[in-house]
Amino acid sequence: MRLWPLPENLLPLLQLNVRLMPDLAEFYRIDNFIDTFALGHYARVLEARSFRTNQSVAFKLLRPEHMNGGEVRWEYRAFANEADLLMKLADSPNCVRLVDCGYLSAPGEVPMGGEIVSLGVDVAQFRAQVDPYAAQGWRPYLALDPLPRHHNLLYLMKPNQQTIRWRLPSEEGIALALQFGQLLSLAHRKGIVYLDHKLEHVYWDGVKLTVIDLNSSRQVEAPARSSDAHYYRMDIHNLCVGVLYPIFTGLSPQKTMLRPQPSSRSEVEARYSDVTTLDFGAEPSLSGALQALLQRGAAMQIETVEEFLSEMRRVAALHGWDFPEDYTSPASRNARDQLRVGLRKLREGQERIREARDIFREAAIQDGITADLEDELRRLVRSASEMLNNRAIP
Repeated sequence: MRLWPLPENLLPLLQLNVRLMPDLAEFYRIDNFIDTFALGHYARVLEARSFRTNQSVAFKLLRPEHMNGGEVRWEYRAFANEADLLMKLADSPNCVRLVDCGYLSAPGEVPMGGEIVSLGVDVAQFRAQVDPYAAQGWRPYLALDPLPRHHNLLYLMKPNQQTIRWRLPSEEGIALALQFGQLLSLAHRKGIVYLDHKLEHVYWDGVKLTVIDLNSSRQVEAPARSSDAHYYRMDIHNLCVGVLYPIFTGLSPQKTMLRPQPSSRSEVEARYSDVTTLDFGAEPSLSGALQALLQRGAAMQIETVEEFLSEMRRVAALHGWDFPEDYTSPASRNARDQLRVGLRKLREGQERIREARDIFREAAIQDGITADLEDELRRLVRSASEMLNNRAIP
């Protein structure tokens, strides 16, 4: 039999049939876990670098234990749900940004090799492919904008000793609350309730809030639907109890030390269901108006996020904020300006102390230095750590 040469225009098609899917290594370099301080129920999160953009991403991948022989569990579908909600909230400056979504063939918590289907931000296609890729044993992933660990509020506020407690200054806490309220306002207008309020989902750099993890959030109907009104009240309740109370007091609403919160679907909605009053005994200097607002939120007495924002603006006016509808005195406005300058300098000072401590620590572990010099460096490390343990701002 004579084999005729193949036309050149057919070669690319044959090569495509031999290898339809690119390798993971062509798209991403996978690095270390970045979620070890607060492990989630659905996924593991690793630092990765995208070779297409040369940018770092937070690579969120379904945990292997949620694969069940091709059966599509709700944890699997939560990825498409989260991607959909992230795109609906993409206009908010306070919601983490979705960069890419798709599926991986590699097993194990850390994907080593394997094939990848990268769909960018085509969430409709991502959702449409859930069943086919689940049947093949592939796992969904999301690539998100990375956030510095040292901006995560659980990482910052979780004490390393029982005698230590940190809280945000009221100025920063009010700014965070107003930004979170604006995020929820956009979400509620789109029929989305966040629900999964906890410190490990909140990133704060002193000025800007970023919220992550919408995999337990719900898409409900418009706020006018009375049948769904309890979800909107629950969202405000969970914000007041699960985020605002800890940042203003340094305490857990469950009257324990701050720690990661459980995050399965059933646990999210039940997490704060028994918290209807808040104890401010450890922080009696906190603004009485702010305490009253948080108590109303805990008691499920705030109906809408617009009502929450209106009351929070009134609290802010008492702290020198200037809103058209809420009067603040010129003296309070001026004092607030000075307060903000002072807080910036405190943050800068604390960062310099951290840098100095890390330099002392690196010097102390060098081989070949004298015992005398090592002792002095370690003394300075201890002293700097003590200063940071007594810092004014988490």
